[in-house]
Amino acid sequence: MQRAREWLREASSVAALTGAGISAESGIPTFRGAGGLWREFRAEDLATPEAFARDPRLVWEWYDWRRGLIAHAEPNAGHRALVELAQRVERFTLITQNVDGLHDRAGSRDVLKVHGDIWMVRCTACGRQTRDDRVPLPELPPHCECGGLLRPGVVWFGEPLPDNVWREAERATRQAEVFLVIGTAAVVYPAAGLVPLAKAAGAKVIEINLDETPYSAQVDCSLRGRAGELLPEVIA
Repeated sequence: MQRAREWLREASSVAALTGAGISAESGIPTFRGAGGLWREFRAEDLATPEAFARDPRLVWEWYDWRRGLIAHAEPNAGHRALVELAQRVERFTLITQNVDGLHDRAGSRDVLKVHGDIWMVRCTACGRQTRDDRVPLPELPPHCECGGLLRPGVVWFGEPLPDNVWREAERATRQAEVFLVIGTAAVVYPAAGLVPLAKAAGAKVIEINLDETPYSAQVDCSLRGRAGELLPEVIA
């Protein structure tokens, strides 16, 4: 812990990658794994272009339900600690796999959302993208002003990450003196590839996670516990 504090205190460039674990501490289910069933569906079976093409209403019912859960959640001490860290470091970049927007609500700015944003909707006809915070949505599936079908503004399984966001994430990772990996099992690619990229570029890699991950033995400091408890201590 003390080594991690010193690295962060001395660093002028820091990047952080967050995953579902930090949001789970705010009460948002991870939607994956054994406990991730919704009705009789797995998240992996709903978050695909093919599922949306088959049954857009079913997919939107799931996303509308998720939006309702997220709307009642609040950022936790881990989210707030990253805001504080950003204010201290000369160059700080926050990269998240989460689509819930809790980092924004905590006060983080210019978050690189590699998997998109559940509060954004995109027209499948005209391509227009807008923000819609209504919970629940008045119409399922929702439609654009042009009459086209709207889809959630997230990256589904089988879809590429947004090019501009991913390029910026890679750039920030290569330039980081310290790279934080928080609440992610580091198994979903390509985001998980940022960990070895940071290591290869010479960054000190600090992992904060409840459980051991595939990268735990390779990072410079692996801390076991909740981000809401450990992050405030690490940046102290």
